[in-house]
Amino acid sequence: MRILFIHQNFPGQFGRLARRLAGDPNNTVVTLGEQKNGKRFSHPDVQDYWYPKPKGAGKDTHHYLRRLEGDTRRAQAVYRALRTLKNKGFRPDVVCAHPGWGETLFLKDVFPHTRLLCYWEFYYNAYQGGHGFDPEFPADENSVLKLRLTNATQLQAFADCNMGMTPTAWQKSRFPKFMQEKMVTIHDGIDTDEVRPDPEASFQIGKNGPELNSEDEVLTYVARNLEPYRGFHSFMRALPSILERRPNCRVLVVGADGVSYGSRPPKGTTYRQMYMEETGLHSDRVHFLGRLSYADYLSVLRISSAHLYLTYPFVLSWSFLEAMSAGCVVVGSATSPVTEVIRDGENGFLIEDMLDPQSVADKVVETLGRRRDLEEVRRAARQTVVEGYDFKRVCLPRQLELIQTLTG
Repeated sequence: MRILFIHQNFPGQFGRLARRLAGDPNNTVVTLGEQKNGKRFSHPDVQDYWYPKPKGAGKDTHHYLRRLEGDTRRAQAVYRALRTLKNKGFRPDVVCAHPGWGETLFLKDVFPHTRLLCYWEFYYNAYQGGHGFDPEFPADENSVLKLRLTNATQLQAFADCNMGMTPTAWQKSRFPKFMQEKMVTIHDGIDTDEVRPDPEASFQIGKNGPELNSEDEVLTYVARNLEPYRGFHSFMRALPSILERRPNCRVLVVGADGVSYGSRPPKGTTYRQMYMEETGLHSDRVHFLGRLSYADYLSVLRISSAHLYLTYPFVLSWSFLEAMSAGCVVVGSATSPVTEVIRDGENGFLIEDMLDPQSVADKVVETLGRRRDLEEVRRAARQTVVEGYDFKRVCLPRQLELIQTLTG
């Protein structure tokens, strides 16, 4: 079988699936991504191709349409790359692609008979989901109207999509009903063999800092970027109370200072700087670690006494499920993506109002105070991921079955 993966930031959600398919000598696996993100995929039997970084929208383009114009330019770059592949004799049986940035728009103009499997991540809605969820960042009229056009690329891609998969039931529910008819809920999958508890784990803070282990009281927080969409502002505002009431607690914060989702902070600053100034937080027990190697990141999770995960109603983070797989006691926001997984008091704990720092602090303090009595919660958290989200035993078989169904 000939499989083509397309993702502007490959591997994205397709890494494990691509490796598994490439491991079968009967398959030919080709990947296509944006040149600026291009790096050799870690499998010798995968053929990597890249398209040049496309230009963005023109300065005179209506601001509602800039995303659409950028997606169209990307689609054109992908089209040219696909023509090159076709001229070299490659014709895929199935294409697995993320349609959110326009990459599939002209696919069927090059390969009209190829089966297209789309990864549907999120459908934007001005009245449900993250947009306008937080009163501190209200949705104005322009952002609401602009958001409606953000889905234009996905709606066009749907016309060519033969089947789609989406990682959670809640994310699927965000899409229009007519799109859901061609969607299957299959998560990307967590490698629970690798992401597992380790009672001997330790983590050293910096070169000369203290070395922590599971005997220490450690609160962990992880996000790709430290931003309000992942509740960073509530976390920061809750920290002074947490530190005062838990005098032996150290806080490990993993994440960069950029912005992945939502509005940006004022030019010249970061959300971390903003909320440190607001709270006056200057504690030698709070450690901002930036982005870590995967091994160090897992060590942080394995020594966690309590792991705080806050999110607007939005895409569920891999780190949330990895924390559970590592045996963390997760304290999560009672928002729809989280409540799909956490059963309060059984495999984790929920905060009813993630935007209330006092509620966040109270639940974290309570959990830290009981940390030595929560082994059953840790085991139940891991078991939830093993049974429902394990890549090799749960998600991969369903992904392969879907691809085989598509290709006949």
